[in-house]
Amino acid sequence: MRLAASFLIGLVFGVGIVISGMANPAKVLNFFDVAGAWDPSLIFVMGGALGVTFIGYRLVWRRRAPLFDSQFHIPARSDVDLRLIGGSALFGVGWGIAGFCPGGALPALGTGIADVFWFVGALIAGMLSTRAVITFAPIRTALQK
Repeated sequence: MRLAASFLIGLVFGVGIVISGMANPAKVLNFFDVAGAWDPSLIFVMGGALGVTFIGYRLVWRRRAPLFDSQFHIPARSDVDLRLIGGSALFGVGWGIAGFCPGGALPALGTGIADVFWFVGALIAGMLSTRAVITFAPIRTALQK
């Protein structure tokens, strides 16, 4: 049942990304082009997502546990550190350059466009290389300071 629910949630998310046009990198890039062909529709997509999330969290937090787990898994850390800032900046720059957010790129794989596959490949390579660098002991020690 858990797998079916995950599939259904992913399907709804992917369909929403495609319907909103966020799987089209030109639409996303036009949002960042405030001096040219600016397209503000991304603001409405984000606003809608925030509204749904706000309501969803209010409903979910009323429960003692999630539907398909025995407890909520909440991050233990809440501090802002160099890794968080650097990762966020890198994510934003990558999104601005490529026109893809990972959430928009995965449904766009269905288009068969080579640029999407290049982006997702670079995304996976970046995640794997980051994991390799962070697990390297001297770097891990420096990052924990």
